[in-house]
Amino acid sequence: MGDTDMVTALVLSGGTGTRVGGEIPKQYIEVKGYPVIAYCLRTFLFHEEIDAVQIVAEEAWRETIRNCLEQLQEEAPKSGGRGNSKFRGFSAPGKTRQLSILNGLEDIRKYAGDSDYVLIHDAARPLVSAGQISACMEAVRAGYDGALPVLPMKDTVYLSEDGKAVTSLLDRKKVFAGQAPEIFALGKYYRANKALLPERILGINGSTEPAVLAGMDITMIPGDEGNFKITTLSDLERFRERYFEH
Repeated sequence: MGDTDMVTALVLSGGTGTRVGGEIPKQYIEVKGYPVIAYCLRTFLFHEEIDAVQIVAEEAWRETIRNCLEQLQEEAPKSGGRGNSKFRGFSAPGKTRQLSILNGLEDIRKYAGDSDYVLIHDAARPLVSAGQISACMEAVRAGYDGALPVLPMKDTVYLSEDGKAVTSLLDRKKVFAGQAPEIFALGKYYRANKALLPERILGINGSTEPAVLAGMDITMIPGDEGNFKITTLSDLERFRERYFEH
């Protein structure tokens, strides 16, 4: 990664999960005057090494996001960031998370080149830190094709072939939990995803999987336990407490 390479944050906000409760997808639930998505957007928009932001979102929620961007723009003079001038547009959600990513990559390639980078993040992870973003970039500067933040497993980990009985005990020193954001060389990652069309891509569960299948050189970097994903109501309460405790 050189000093002139462009880095685009691809924020995935197309999910419709409402396990948190109510009719509103979790990333649009309002917390302290902002939808949840605003908190990661603020970090990306005001990070000096992020050049562009592309957002995967349903048409019905795009006005909410535009209003959110306007709110954040008011903070730009205070933060020294360029604010929503980095926002490049929306991408359509796909049938699966990975197809949503592919749609985003297609749109990003209209203004970014193969040698540039894409940083993929979930809107439902509001507590991403500027330090974690910088760590991803440091990893690709070291010559890797991409980087994945991970957390070590603290509990004993078992494998079960049928979901009922224990098949074997896994070595937890060799098992890690993946997080976001994940960073990839744009051209190589785009081709890795295209190679899985039309069927294999439907079975992809993690953003890094296509890169690994394509033989890209992906390194693991330390994750952040505080950068959790909001999935349940208790996660939402944890976010409220964590973000506003100071």
